[in-house]
Amino acid sequence: MATGWEWDETLFAGAAPYYDRGRLPYAPGLADAIARALPPDGRGRLLDVGCGPGTVALNLAHLFREIVGVDPDPEMIAEARRRAGERGVDAKARWVRARAEALPAGLGRFDVAAFGQSFHWMDQDPVAATVRDMLRPDGALLHIADLKSPSRTAEGLPHPEVPYAAVDALVKHYLGPVRRAGRGVLPQGTPGGEAEVFARAGFAGPLRLVVPGGQALERSVDDVVAWVFSMSFSAPHLFEGRRTGFEADLRALLREASPSGRFSERGPGTEVFVWRRPPDAG
Repeated sequence: MATGWEWDETLFAGAAPYYDRGRLPYAPGLADAIARALPPDGRGRLLDVGCGPGTVALNLAHLFREIVGVDPDPEMIAEARRRAGERGVDAKARWVRARAEALPAGLGRFDVAAFGQSFHWMDQDPVAATVRDMLRPDGALLHIADLKSPSRTAEGLPHPEVPYAAVDALVKHYLGPVRRAGRGVLPQGTPGGEAEVFARAGFAGPLRLVVPGGQALERSVDDVVAWVFSMSFSAPHLFEGRRTGFEADLRALLREASPSGRFSERGPGTEVFVWRRPPDAG
């Protein structure tokens, strides 16, 4: 958790309906890469910590007997439950509204725990130690994130690139130059150093997996608007009474950048660090 910043329940308030549509997908082949690295036998349990609308858990559901998602946002939990029903896996899915800091919350032992771009919002050392104790001996912890790489050009694709710099400038025009996060601000961004945290918690590893992206994506104006409202620093509640004006300006900006209302983008790669609870861990 960032120094000087405290989590509050408004962090992603109003973002859940936009998340699945707006966020770029993890790289194709993520589930296959994880299956090769573990490999799961279809009888284990998966814990998705900070699950949001169930993105990681639902992508990996076919590899496990049971998936359990934990998130403090009630709208995210409702969205995860809805999406599990759409995918026909609601019978093996359980969604728990709770902060990671409230674990173990009587949830039992797991074979795999996953953090999909969520660990930076947590009180990291105690959460890592608790999750380690929730894993069975030789259980795995997956730290999953978009691969940090040079800008992905849309050269050769049929539509203009998303004008991210102009969108960022518009958000700052409405919300100010310092990154917002819930009721607070994050002038230095979110913390890193996850490897040191997991090592301190007694995990062994990691094994690094890189799943290549680069697939051509087509994005509409509505998709890009959803991306903006899915982000913590531009979640709908932050605009208060100015949201209608902001969205109108955002749509005008996007239409100017692409009169057809279509954008091209290449999907990011995905990086997974696989940590293990040692078999002889206490």
